[in-house]
Amino acid sequence: MLDAPIAPPTIRLADYKVPDWLVPSIALRFELDAVRTRVHARLTVGRNGAHARPLVLDGEDLTLISVMVDGVARDAVVADGNLVLTIDGDSAVVETVVEIEPAKNTVLMGLYASGGKLCTQCEAEGFRRITFFPDRPDVLSKYSVRLEADAALYPILLSNGDRGPTGALPDGRHFAEWNDPWPKPAYLFAIVAGDLGALRDRFVTASGRDVALAIWTDAADLPRCTHAMAALKASFRWDEVNYGREYDLDEFNIVAVSDFNAGAMENKGLNIFNSKYILADQETATDDDFDAVAAVVAHEYFHNWTGNRITCRDWFQLSLKEGLTVFRDQQFSGDQGSRAVNRIDDVRMLRGAQFPEDAGPMAHPIRPNAYIEIGNFYTSTVYNKGAEVIRMLATMLGEKAFRAGTDLYFDRFDGQAVTTDDWLSAMAEASGRDLGSFKEWYNQAGTPRISAELAYDADAKAATLRLTQAVPTTPGQPVKVPMAMPFRVALFGRDSGERLGDERVVTVDGEASVRFEGVSEAPVMSLNRGFSAPVIVDTMQSRSDLAFLAAHDDDPFARWEATQRLALDVLSGDGPADDLVATVAATLDAGLDPEFTAEAILLPTESVIGDHAAIVDVDAIHRRRKAARSAISLTLNDKLWSIYRSNGANRYELTPEAKGRRALKNAALGYLMVGDAAEAVAACWAQFNDADNMTDRMAALAFLANSSAPERDKALAAFYERYRSDPLVIDKWFSVQAMSSRPDTLDRVIELRAHPDFNANNPNRLRSLIGAFGVNQVRFHAVDGAGYRFLGDEILAVGKTNPGAAARLSVPLGRWKRFDPVRSALMRAELERIMATPDLSKDVFEMVSKSLAG
Repeated sequence: MLDAPIAPPTIRLADYKVPDWLVPSIALRFELDAVRTRVHARLTVGRNGAHARPLVLDGEDLTLISVMVDGVARDAVVADGNLVLTIDGDSAVVETVVEIEPAKNTVLMGLYASGGKLCTQCEAEGFRRITFFPDRPDVLSKYSVRLEADAALYPILLSNGDRGPTGALPDGRHFAEWNDPWPKPAYLFAIVAGDLGALRDRFVTASGRDVALAIWTDAADLPRCTHAMAALKASFRWDEVNYGREYDLDEFNIVAVSDFNAGAMENKGLNIFNSKYILADQETATDDDFDAVAAVVAHEYFHNWTGNRITCRDWFQLSLKEGLTVFRDQQFSGDQGSRAVNRIDDVRMLRGAQFPEDAGPMAHPIRPNAYIEIGNFYTSTVYNKGAEVIRMLATMLGEKAFRAGTDLYFDRFDGQAVTTDDWLSAMAEASGRDLGSFKEWYNQAGTPRISAELAYDADAKAATLRLTQAVPTTPGQPVKVPMAMPFRVALFGRDSGERLGDERVVTVDGEASVRFEGVSEAPVMSLNRGFSAPVIVDTMQSRSDLAFLAAHDDDPFARWEATQRLALDVLSGDGPADDLVATVAATLDAGLDPEFTAEAILLPTESVIGDHAAIVDVDAIHRRRKAARSAISLTLNDKLWSIYRSNGANRYELTPEAKGRRALKNAALGYLMVGDAAEAVAACWAQFNDADNMTDRMAALAFLANSSAPERDKALAAFYERYRSDPLVIDKWFSVQAMSSRPDTLDRVIELRAHPDFNANNPNRLRSLIGAFGVNQVRFHAVDGAGYRFLGDEILAVGKTNPGAAARLSVPLGRWKRFDPVRSALMRAELERIMATPDLSKDVFEMVSKSLAG
C-alpha cells in the first residue's frame, strides 16, 4: 500500500500579516536570451515597523550569481528557494544577479519563450521566477527597466510604463529603457521581446492627454487586430463616461502571444494577451469570437483602475479586482450589442460553471479563507459570481448611489492595496446603507435557493408573494446565515397577458413578503427578472404558467428563463414534448429580435439538465434531449426551413442585426440536422462550402461533426486543409471533434492526441482537445470508464510540465458524487490513482484531494 502523499502547506486569510519589508523602488536590467537570461536587480528596501526580522525575498527556479547589500558582497542564505538577508539598519540597497532559462519554462509563469518571442506572466506568483523579491500584492514599487537583447532576434523590447532611451550596443545587441511612474505589485510587471509588427492608433482622453496605442503581434496577423483596436478605443471612452476614469500614461501597448495559460493579463500599460482574444476577421473568427475579443480587451483595460491603481492586499481579495472588473466588462458588452442576449450569456456561463462549483467539493466563498495553490482559485466563483454580487449591490443602491460609491472608492484608495471590506465601506458610506447582511456574500459559499409562494384573494383583488431564502451546506461551512439580495418580481394577468402594475424590487434577507393591490385577474408570477440575484428559484409553477410567461413576459431574461424551465421540466421525464414544441413554435412566430429568438429556442445542454437532477443519468438525459430535438425538427420542419432560407442570403456584416440573423438561421439548421435528412445534410454541406464567414462555416462543421453522413469526413478534411496554417482555427477543428456526440468520439480524440498538430504544451491546444472532451457529457461519461482513464492519464502527463493546466483538467472528475454508482466508483478510482502518484504538484494535489474529500 502506498503512503499517503504529504499535503503542501495551507495559506490562510486569518494568518495575514503586513509585510516585514517594503520596496519603494526597483531597477531591473535584463540580458535577454532564450537559453539563458541574466537578471540584475537593485532594490531599495525599508523595514516596515519596529521588528528585527530578516529580509526574505521569494525565489523559484533561480540560479543565484551574486548578492550585495549597500555595495558589499554577501554570502547567500537560500532557504526553500527564498533568499534570506539580515539587514542591520531600517533601510538598504540590495543588489542581486540571477540566471533563468526561458526556453525550458513550460509552466509559462515568469519569463518564458513563445513562438520566437520572450514574454512574461507574473500573476499570481510568477515574478519570483524572474528575480528575488517579496512577491506579494501588498508590496508596491516603482519600476525602472532596461532590456538588452540581440537586435536581430528581438528588435522590439517592451515593458510597463512609458518608454525611455533606446540605442545600440556592441555585438549586434541593443537596449530599451522603460519607466513606470505608478507604484505596482510585482504581479503586474511585464516584458516582451521579439520580432513584432504593430497596429498603431491614438486616443485623446477627456482631459486632453494624447495616448499612443499599439497592438503588437506577428506582422502577418496585423490585419486581424482592427477589431481589438476598435474595442480598445471604445473601452477608453466608455470608462470615462460611465466611471469617470481616464488612462494615466502616454502609451498603451497590447501584445498577442500564442502560448498563454489564461485569456489575457492587465499588466500596467503592457497588456499581454492570448492571441485568441486579439486576432479576428470574418474568415477566421465567429461572431462569438468577435464578442469575446471586445469583452476581454475591455476587461483588461478596465483593470487599469479596478486592479492596478487600486490592487488587492492579498490573494484572498482576488474578487475585489476580478468580480468588479467582470461586472464592468459585462456592462460594456451590454452597451455594445443586445443587452438581453448578453445577460442570457452571462447567466448561462454562471450556471454552466459556477453553480456546479458551488454544489461540489471545490465550493468556496468569493473571498476564500484558505488555499494551497492560489492558481486554483481563479475560478468562476471569484470571477462570475463575484460579478453578480457587484450587480446586486448596484441594483440595491441604485445607479446614482452606486456611482457615488465607486467615486469614493477610487478617490480614497488610489495607489493602495486594499480588501473587499474597504470596497464595501466606501459603498456603505456613499449610499448611507447598512451592508452588514450583504457582506455575507463574500464569506459564504453555496448557491442560495428562494422559495416563492403566491396567494391570490380575488374578492380583495390583492395578491401576496412570500419569499424564503435558504443557503445550502457546503464543505467546511455547515451553518449559513441569510444574505441580503435584491429580487425583482412582477405579476401578469392570466387572461389579459398584461403586466399588473409596476415591477417590484424586493430585498430578501431570510424572508420577505410583498403585497400587490388592484389585482383584478388571476396572476402569474414573473420571478428574479433580469436574474437580479444568483439564486435557484423553487416554485410550483405549472407548464402552462411557464408557457404563458414564455409568450407574454416583458422582461427578456424572464421570457427566456420560462422557456428553459419548461424545457427542463419536459426533459426530466420520458413523456411527450408537446408543450415544449408548442412553445418553440410560438416563439418563432412572435416576431422577436432574431438573436433573442435564437437563444430562446435552444434547449438546455445535457450538462445543465444533469445539474438539475439529484443523480445524473447520462444516457437518459441524452436520449430525452435527442427525442425532444427530433420532435421539434419533425413538427416544425416547414417553419424551420422557412426561417433558414429567409435568413440565409444576407451579406456579411458585423452588426447586431446581421449577427442575429446568422444566429437564428444556424439554430434552425441545427434542428433540421437532427435526423441527418438528405435535404438538411445537403444544405449544411452547401453552407460549409459557400460560407463567406467563420460563423456559418463553423456552425455547419459542428452539425456535420455530429452526423453519420459521408459529408462529415469530407468537411473535416477540407476544413483542416483550408486552415492548417492558422493555429487558432485549428483549435476549433480539434474542439468540434472532441465535442461530438458520436459513439466513436473517444477513439477519435485518442487519434487526434497523436496528430502532428497537437501540442500539449500549448494551453489553447490542450483545452481544445482534452479540455473539450472533458465537458462532453455523453462521451466522457461512457459507462465503461474509458473517458475517465484517458483524462486521468492526461492529467498526470501534463502535470509534469504545466501543473496549473493539469489541475484545471481535473474539474470534471471532481463531480463524481453526482453520478450513478457505477460511474461514481470509476471516477473516484481515477482520482485515487492520481492522488497515489509520487511527486504530485501542489496544484493537482489540492484539486484532487478536495474532490475526494468533498
